[in-house]
Amino acid sequence: MAAQVAPGERGATRIADRVVAKIAARAAREAVPAVPDGGSPPHATVSVAPQASGSAGAGEAPFGTARVRVSLELDYPCDIGRQCGAVRHQVAQRVRALAGMDVPEVVVQVERLHSARTRAAAQGRTR
Repeated sequence: MAAQVAPGERGATRIADRVVAKIAARAAREAVPAVPDGGSPPHATVSVAPQASGSAGAGEAPFGTARVRVSLELDYPCDIGRQCGAVRHQVAQRVRALAGMDVPEVVVQVERLHSARTRAAAQGRTR
């Protein structure tokens, strides 16, 4: 029979920041209906604080916390507040589910608004 190894001596699992950033960016793409014509898909940067070894209590995330910043572009006009809220909710939920991390902060930065009117003007079709 194999000897039991104490939890503190088993090692630890660490999830790389770039993996959490990819999860967050994907979640933001799920929350935003579409990337505007000529726009860029959402991009995420993450700061991860690992959980102290063996210190996760009941109901706590086993792999620490992640603070996320998501940059995105939106079509305009739209309900910007609702879009940002949906992105915050989806990112926090997906990072928690897929990476096992608490997400106390999701900052959503709207870098650019794409107006159908300015796109039409750029193509020479204004009224």
